[in-house]
Amino acid sequence: MDTSFNALILAGNRREGDSVAAMAGVSHKALAPINGIPMLLRLYRTISACPGIAAIHVCIDDAALLDAVPELARARDSGALKIVPPAESPAASLALALERIGLDLPLLTTTADHPLLTIDMMQHLRRHAPADADLVVGLADAGIVRAAYPGAIRTFYRFKQQQVSGCNLFLAQRPHARDVALYWRRMEKHRKKPWRLVWEIGPLALLRVALGRLGLDDAFAHISRLTGARIRPVLLPFAEAPIDVDKPSDFTLVSEILRKRESAPR
Repeated sequence: MDTSFNALILAGNRREGDSVAAMAGVSHKALAPINGIPMLLRLYRTISACPGIAAIHVCIDDAALLDAVPELARARDSGALKIVPPAESPAASLALALERIGLDLPLLTTTADHPLLTIDMMQHLRRHAPADADLVVGLADAGIVRAAYPGAIRTFYRFKQQQVSGCNLFLAQRPHARDVALYWRRMEKHRKKPWRLVWEIGPLALLRVALGRLGLDDAFAHISRLTGARIRPVLLPFAEAPIDVDKPSDFTLVSEILRKRESAPR
């Protein structure tokens, strides 16, 4: 495991609005407080405390938004929290950030609506990241999540002999990781044309996924061929890893998890 890494927090706003931001009465979901602490501040504190962190970047629409959170504003002004401008979509923002930040050090990327992120999760991803991978994707097994949080509504992807959920946690290790972001950006443009998405990915591959006949490693090998980058999965043994705050019901669940976590004896 590399001793040093950079981090990027994606904190841009949805153009169509966000139900969590509206519920919390803030302009950006990243600034919504959970148990009194804005989500973006929780992420910044967690990543700052992780051994090996070199620099933390945040992709947000306007650096002035951080003025609403004094600790983040101080970090911005001191250079401890560096601002990366957003682009027209999450994929485009990531591609731009990879270009701006560079990959002299590995870049760990997460989203600001992931306040359950822990140092153990980040270290597990880095420790188990294949050395030859351009991009490493954190996943969690459905069985682990359902056993701990049977009421949590997650999106699980079915592969041969297993189901997994994304964890909004990625590790870019080599320059070709940007090719993945550019491919994702191209796919975003087809989101209203399902037939184009099917054509891009390959109908046979999608059929095998739908039937549960494609293995996880086979799926990543297929996407690697499409993007021209080596993409590898790492399974995270943490039930909280895939639970983000995408909607008000997630906000309630995450609030309860954090209350229990933060009230537990240390």
